[in-house]
Amino acid sequence: MTELTVKESVQESASTRLRRWLLSPAGITIILGIAAAIYATWDGGPFILVNTIVTGGMWALLSMGLSLVFGVMNIPNFAHGEFFVAGSFTAYFVFNPIRHYLAENPNALLSALAPFVAIIAASIVGLILGLVLEIVVFRQLRKRSREQWIMNSFLLTVGVSVVLINGAQLIWGADFKGIPGYFNFPPMNLFGANVAVDRIVAFAIAVVTLIAFWYFMRRTQTGRAIRAVAQDETGAKMVGIDLNRILMLTMALSAGLAAMAGASLLFMFPAYPSAGLGPLYVAWYVVILVGLGNVSAAVVGGFMVALLQNLTSFYVGPGWVDVIPTAIIIVILIFIPSGLFGSEVKGIQEQ
Repeated sequence: MTELTVKESVQESASTRLRRWLLSPAGITIILGIAAAIYATWDGGPFILVNTIVTGGMWALLSMGLSLVFGVMNIPNFAHGEFFVAGSFTAYFVFNPIRHYLAENPNALLSALAPFVAIIAASIVGLILGLVLEIVVFRQLRKRSREQWIMNSFLLTVGVSVVLINGAQLIWGADFKGIPGYFNFPPMNLFGANVAVDRIVAFAIAVVTLIAFWYFMRRTQTGRAIRAVAQDETGAKMVGIDLNRILMLTMALSAGLAAMAGASLLFMFPAYPSAGLGPLYVAWYVVILVGLGNVSAAVVGGFMVALLQNLTSFYVGPGWVDVIPTAIIIVILIFIPSGLFGSEVKGIQEQ
């Protein structure tokens, strides 16, 4: 076979793969989503696209953490929303005193750094909370029984959620704890829409975090070890991977991402004990829609669900924001049970 023939064969193969992807459920859905976003932006205004981008980035972070735990540890974590709340509370209690101090003692540098200090602190608290949950709860369950793991871990996370919600209410009460905004800058005009600086920064944080997470998972030895455990836990142990360390890191990363999302969106979602229920539902919408355990697809799914929510809010009404997206996802799953991008959870049916 000549070099030219080989090149033509590769090109034909690439074009065939592209055509197959465009005709796949995922490809068709993405194309329809882009078309809907363009039409809604033209019809209703650029704020629809802006809101979709900002909230989609954070839903991607939240869903990616949930998908990671399910893909690596086979844990359907229904306490994931409480990590979001932990981030919100931490950011509030770190940032609010600084905000009051700055009201009496203006300092431009501290004003610029304070939001990032609060978000980093929230992420650290999330990491620690994830570590504690893995060591105290799930490691003990693994030591005693691996039978009916999915159901047992599900029940444990529901119990953890109840304990954390009621514990937060007992300590801090049921009052809303929010902030008007992290930054005291005038809105910026993007594509004809006035966008708060807080929203721009939240999106920037999401993008940087997603890129860093992709690099970590694909280019580092630890990231490859996590992926190895997700693919074959027994094989990973045979080649010398420390399973306990990987599982601790996985849960910590998942919780840290959720806490970061909660802290970054504090200006939109005030902290209160049950504030995590909404984000939890959204994260599960995404994970089920794209495929259980499919971490990379969860990023795309976060923006897809955000677009569905914004379109529903604008064209139907805010009261239907959860109803119509849920109905659409149910219809999709009736025909594609494994999700648009396919599940990456191995052996789940046997567990």
